[in-house]
Amino acid sequence: MSIPETSFSNDLPSMEDNYELSAQQIESYQKKGHIALRQVASESEIAFYEPVISHLVKQLNKHDKPLEQRDTYGKAFIQISNLWEKSEAIRRFVLAKRFAKIAADLMGVDGVRIYHDQALFKEPHGGHTPWHQDQIYWPLDTDKTITMWMPLVPISQEVGSMTFASESHLMGYINKMVISDESHRTLAGYIEGKGFETMSHGAMEAGDATFHSGWTLHSAPGNPTDTMRKVMTVIYYADGIRVAEPDSKARENDLKAWFPGIQPGDLAATALNPLVYSR
Repeated sequence: MSIPETSFSNDLPSMEDNYELSAQQIESYQKKGHIALRQVASESEIAFYEPVISHLVKQLNKHDKPLEQRDTYGKAFIQISNLWEKSEAIRRFVLAKRFAKIAADLMGVDGVRIYHDQALFKEPHGGHTPWHQDQIYWPLDTDKTITMWMPLVPISQEVGSMTFASESHLMGYINKMVISDESHRTLAGYIEGKGFETMSHGAMEAGDATFHSGWTLHSAPGNPTDTMRKVMTVIYYADGIRVAEPDSKARENDLKAWFPGIQPGDLAATALNPLVYSR
């Protein structure tokens, strides 16, 4: 499905320029497993892309039950994946070299591919996102994965960024629990037992972004406001990674969805996983 877009492809913000990181920022990310960066996208860039992304999310949203009738996962957010395939404008945003180079620099790798994008829109009075590790879903045996999480609208202190368990990424694969009430209880106990510091980066402007490792434990509070929390995410992994043997139903499903035609042991590279940055 595609959406009508005006014929201004040549006027799309290119987002090919560099966002310079300091050695201290890279060191902090690698130690904690997460970082907040300000104005990764400019006000004018967000003003262009937000309406296009919001329009497509509204078109593709399949939630047909009121919030109170959904399970915990359904209350957490409207989730739409791979918008970059459905819109030339969103393709320019998701495949932006600026974002990809940040991902490569933070991970300390020479190139990155896209795993997939996700719009995560938390509705007014939507529920919390339970504690989880993203990478339990991904059939990739590596620590070189990272997610960019970028609000498309200002986010107040009471909504805030996600909450991260600093240094939890150093533990690697903790367990196979998918996002659920059970994962929230179990992993909250694990975080407390290990003594991990938990932190949120607080209020964020549109175009700010957090980046976190695929193994970093994180959660998000509910949305107590009357406005939609609109966030766009892009998941990257190091170029040259091979697909792992799926060890769960979640990873089997992701293998089929995001690496079509690829077998365990093959390079993780299909038409759905373009190389978006290489030094």
